[in-house]
Amino acid sequence: MQELYKLDQVAYIRFASVYKSFQDVDDFRDAIKEVQKPSK
Repeated sequence: MQELYKLDQVAYIRFASVYKSFQDVDDFRDAIKEVQKPSK
């Protein structure tokens, strides 16, 4: 998933929503916040 994250963050969120079996909106929100973090 890390390679997908580097390649396309939108695709990463879409894939994560299925792969990680989000249970509610908070799970989805947490994934989006992770993508929005500044790169180190």
